[in-house]
Amino acid sequence: MIKEAIVLAGGLGTRLKSVVKDIPKPMADVNGKPFLEYLLRYLRKNSIERIILSVGYKWEVIRDYFGKSFENMELVYSVESEPLGTGGAIKRSLSFVNSDNIFILNGDTFFDINLKDFLAFHKKRNSVLSVALKSMKQFDRYGVVKIDKDNRIVAFKEKAYYKFGLINGGIYLLNKLFFRELNFESKFSFEKDLLEIYYKVYNFYGFPFEAYFVDIGIPEDYERAKRDFLLVKNNLGLK
Repeated sequence: MIKEAIVLAGGLGTRLKSVVKDIPKPMADVNGKPFLEYLLRYLRKNSIERIILSVGYKWEVIRDYFGKSFENMELVYSVESEPLGTGGAIKRSLSFVNSDNIFILNGDTFFDINLKDFLAFHKKRNSVLSVALKSMKQFDRYGVVKIDKDNRIVAFKEKAYYKFGLINGGIYLLNKLFFRELNFESKFSFEKDLLEIYYKVYNFYGFPFEAYFVDIGIPEDYERAKRDFLLVKNNLGLK
């Protein structure tokens, strides 16, 4: 089992500015605790022992709250002096990673999947890049990921209204050597410049999960997270 994970926690949270001011988006308060704390507890529940926090905007707020460890997990800070995009943030963070494969999570998304099952899927497919997918109904906030009968990703569809579709759930499994061989520049988008282009060249795989999902990127869903976490935190293994 992989014991390491990268959490992308450097976003500015522009769309949340009306309700979350002057702190990194993952530090948004959810019922008296930062959203990131719930995410770290989830990782602990899934046997992660070492977390690389990819941070930038006001990152000291995160360090001052969590320090160098949380729930017996080691916390390592990969600090951006300027915004590098999601891809650049991952590239920088990989210098702190010991594993050949690494879990990567968005710091503003909670997707309660079983990481052990995700890893088994990744290994079975001999995948260099796997994406956890969430099935969703009647939505227009997200684009759609299309997979074939073998779970290989065959298309990314733009944001539009969909009656049903699979969306990118914001959790990845990435092979470190594969990523490094692509030799990206220091600034780029993991989603736009890697996922949505290189799936045509390499076999990337998507694993659909029915697990609980929330993305706090907009005020409406941030408020939903507050309500949901009060109701389901015991089921999610949260305190």
